[in-house]
Amino acid sequence: MSTNITPTIAPYGSWSSPITADAIVAESIGIGQVAIDGDSILWTEGRPAEGGRNVIVRGTPDGAIADVNPSPFNARTRVHEYGGGAWIADAGVVWFSNFDDQRIYRQDADGEPKPITPEAPLRYADAMLDKSRNRLICVREDHTDPDDVVNAIVAVPTDGVGEQTLLFDGWDFASSPRLSPDGETLSWLSWNHPNMPWDGTHLWMAPVLGDGTLGEATLAAGGSSVSVYQPEWSPDGVLHYASDESGWWNLYRIGENGPEPLNPDESEYARPQWVFASRTYGFAGNGDIICAVNRRGAWSLNRLNPNTGALTPLDVPAGEMGRGDLAVSGITAVVVAGDAERPLTLMRVNLNTGYWDTLRTSSTTDVAAEYISPAQAIEFPSNEGRPAYALYYAPRNPEYRAPMGELPPLLTLSHGGPTAAASGALDMAVQFWTSRGFAVVDVNYGGSVGYGRTYRQLLNGNWGVVDVDDCANAALYLVHQGMADGDRLAIRGGSAGGYTTLAALTFRNVFAAGASYYGVSDLTALAEDTHKFESRYLDRLVAPYPEGADTYRRRSPIEHTDGLSCPIILLQGLEDRIVPPNQAEMMFDAVRSKGIPCAYLPFEGEQHGFRRAENIKRALEGELYFYSRVFGFELADAVESVAIENL
Repeated sequence: MSTNITPTIAPYGSWSSPITADAIVAESIGIGQVAIDGDSILWTEGRPAEGGRNVIVRGTPDGAIADVNPSPFNARTRVHEYGGGAWIADAGVVWFSNFDDQRIYRQDADGEPKPITPEAPLRYADAMLDKSRNRLICVREDHTDPDDVVNAIVAVPTDGVGEQTLLFDGWDFASSPRLSPDGETLSWLSWNHPNMPWDGTHLWMAPVLGDGTLGEATLAAGGSSVSVYQPEWSPDGVLHYASDESGWWNLYRIGENGPEPLNPDESEYARPQWVFASRTYGFAGNGDIICAVNRRGAWSLNRLNPNTGALTPLDVPAGEMGRGDLAVSGITAVVVAGDAERPLTLMRVNLNTGYWDTLRTSSTTDVAAEYISPAQAIEFPSNEGRPAYALYYAPRNPEYRAPMGELPPLLTLSHGGPTAAASGALDMAVQFWTSRGFAVVDVNYGGSVGYGRTYRQLLNGNWGVVDVDDCANAALYLVHQGMADGDRLAIRGGSAGGYTTLAALTFRNVFAAGASYYGVSDLTALAEDTHKFESRYLDRLVAPYPEGADTYRRRSPIEHTDGLSCPIILLQGLEDRIVPPNQAEMMFDAVRSKGIPCAYLPFEGEQHGFRRAENIKRALEGELYFYSRVFGFELADAVESVAIENL
């Protein structure tokens, strides 16, 4: 736009913006798992416009791009409920887990998908190909008895002919089966309750016997208090992995005398293993390791010489790495990454020249740079003088300015997980707010990743305390800096971030409104009714249950609605297995009965996280409408209203 246009004077929050909810959902996709198969590159697209269907896409050297799994097939596994590692490709053949029936399907080039696993309450993930034995080695989750879900590593015939072979079981969880290049040794991870994989995992190695079963396993690394991530064999048969035994997730390899650190420093070379097949490093043809490195919350892509430890940055815009999607083969690396100027993007990197190009972007909303508010990393003091971290976004819209002396409303984001981190990639959903005159702060509260194991463990025993303190202190810090209106502070979050939101509104007198997306209101109910993967997560975050039942009641917002006195909107998927709908419904009923302004938006067909375009749009616009009524400003853009009780 022309810089000669005189900006319209209008209150913060009321500005008209070209970044509409319609544009966000119509022009945005999720980009996930990546792979290199010969001269082809494959990746997953989550498409809101197709009801959130996950589509495997293949790109070939001639520039052609084509879908692999036809509609209605949905390449998504429900192992651990969060899934990941839903497919594998080799020589043009793709095997994938289909969401509706959780069976593995084989799809040959130009063929139709054919099931190779039986109709049964079984789920599969994280497969690799054992080519010499014509089988997939993968994680299997058996739901025959819903009260006793069994996780194991099994071998599945690639054509579905013959029986499955049990390779490993007896632990609560297993992941990352990886076969050595000569096919003679299998490595994998396992862990038991109450650990999550970022608390402690065991890395095993075992010989593959003549009948395809495993010989005696030996412990290669890790333990109950050391987190090992992404075991991977180099092309010359050396087992590598990331471990936080030093306090930071660094890279190691198994040498002749045992584990050897490759480049020890105060950086993170790994991510929390929420999903299967997360990868942050791979091997180039010359033996170098192409690795993503996180320093104080900011990622970069690097080349590591495993023999000298020399680390050389690659000139690739990779300040944010998403869920960890990196594939390397020969002189090519493919990575899903982004930064403050670009959304998560599928990039191809030539490792010889350093040149990179874009294959696919998660958001193609065509908006002038003048409307984009870049992320600014900030550090602020929290309780007991401890530092905490966040990404701050100022309001920005070249067509508007606020009346003299007015400060913007602040939207504080509490990320999910809670073992996760704020994303530094350009997110049009954040720009939706800043371009309308909101300031936004995305908080990396204690417990977030990217700052070492000690910071990550600050939340142990303190969920609902440390995270709440840090979110409140981030908002107050910006108020004290003259960057936000202290009377118009809002907080929003999803899942675990939804719990932090509800706890902040209930136990602190800082925020004037909030939005909880499928958030936890009753910790006791969550401890008693959730899926296996997270069923003991709260043992560390809160207290062992039921021994610590009093602590659960003290930290549950639903038990203390007398302390809640500000408006709230709750948004919930009705098929959510991770945080069941009754959590939001109980909170809504309690708040409504107090006479506090509140709204509830339930969504049919949605699970944990909204995937359908119409629901993403409705949620975003509904939340904006809610704030406009609560904070008392008129919207320049028409949005569908929300029924707000007690207002």
